[in-house]
Amino acid sequence: MNILRKKALPVKKIDTKIISLVENMFYTMRNADGIGLAAPQVNQNLAITIVDISCIEKYKDAKPILLINPEIREIYGECVMSEGCLSIPEVRADVLRPKQVFVKYHDLEMNEKEEEFDDLAARVVQHEIDHLHGKLFVDYLNPDDKKKFKKQLADIKKGKIQTDYLLHLYSDDFHGY
Repeated sequence: MNILRKKALPVKKIDTKIISLVENMFYTMRNADGIGLAAPQVNQNLAITIVDISCIEKYKDAKPILLINPEIREIYGECVMSEGCLSIPEVRADVLRPKQVFVKYHDLEMNEKEEEFDDLAARVVQHEIDHLHGKLFVDYLNPDDKKKFKKQLADIKKGKIQTDYLLHLYSDDFHGY
């Protein structure tokens, strides 16, 4: 089974490898013009995710977010937004998600934190936490939307999609497509 379909393992302690991984994740995400990234997307089966929406004008003052061992504790409201994913390039679709989420997580010093996220930050946090549970945004699509993207997903599986960053996808990523 591919790493993108596995449940990520919890981080038990912070060491130089974890710090380096987090630094590399931010570097990778920014160089790929992404706004979120989970450790499984860079072939590390650990419960670490990052979010930085400050590249979007409306959110230019947003601070980067690092979530270690995150758990969504509460959800509020609903909102439909278009989503994409660095692991599924060139595919975008509307996805219904909660508008706000309350998340428990650890920071880089393994201090336990709780925070509420809303709007775009909530969306990206949920998307990235899904990666830690082996779930991809395309799993939320209805059958008609899945059919619409069948060729693109097949091309990704076959390695026909070119990116400026390394993709960690294998044939079992899009089961049912």
